[in-house]
Amino acid sequence: MPDMFYDPKEEIVVKRILEIGGVVAGIVLIAFGIAAIVLGVNGKNTVGQELKLQQITGTSDMTPAAIKAEAAKAGLKNITDWPTVSVAGLPINSGDRARAFATYMRIHALEATHGFVYAQMGMYAAKPGTPKSQLTPDGATDNTQYAVLQNGQPESNAARNVWVTETALTTALNSSYMAEQMANFGIVVGVALLLAGGGFIILALSGALENEYWFFKRPAVKKAAEPKSTAPLGA
Repeated sequence: MPDMFYDPKEEIVVKRILEIGGVVAGIVLIAFGIAAIVLGVNGKNTVGQELKLQQITGTSDMTPAAIKAEAAKAGLKNITDWPTVSVAGLPINSGDRARAFATYMRIHALEATHGFVYAQMGMYAAKPGTPKSQLTPDGATDNTQYAVLQNGQPESNAARNVWVTETALTTALNSSYMAEQMANFGIVVGVALLLAGGGFIILALSGALENEYWFFKRPAVKKAAEPKSTAPLGA
């Protein structure tokens, strides 16, 4: 029994549509992949160039062993984020080195503030004899009445200023690290898109979808069984 719903021309058209669609999708994915890789590489290069312009070089104590000895000598305790890589004498020209340098800088700042962080330090240097209730944990004060005066103005807490400066610098360095990691992620995504696009094109051109027409697939129609021929009686 002939298939009343089957049209060879329709099958060819649907197949061509799927093939062309697969190729177009593959080309689009490859284009996005190339764009992602280019943007990622440019972003990574920009981070490196900007860091080079700052002309930062790691100091001689920026090794894991040296910084621990230095911190112990300064009486610092409860430090958990110890550096794990050395940047001593190295130019800070990458996100990873910037991150490591920022970690060393934080310990240097703690040495300058005697272990106190921003929230524990007062705004002004305190006068001798300031009541304990007016002192912050670092021995400074937030009350201008008990602040040391310099040219008629309250004298800023030098240790607190060191911490503020350090925080600004380490934030910029950590941002460089984050920007470089985002650039690396963009490169990885770009490679994945290239592979996916190439896969789409290969599938479309190899005819792997030949019998799978998705929403256009024609319904299968069972052919009726042909009656068996029998020999006439008396033959």
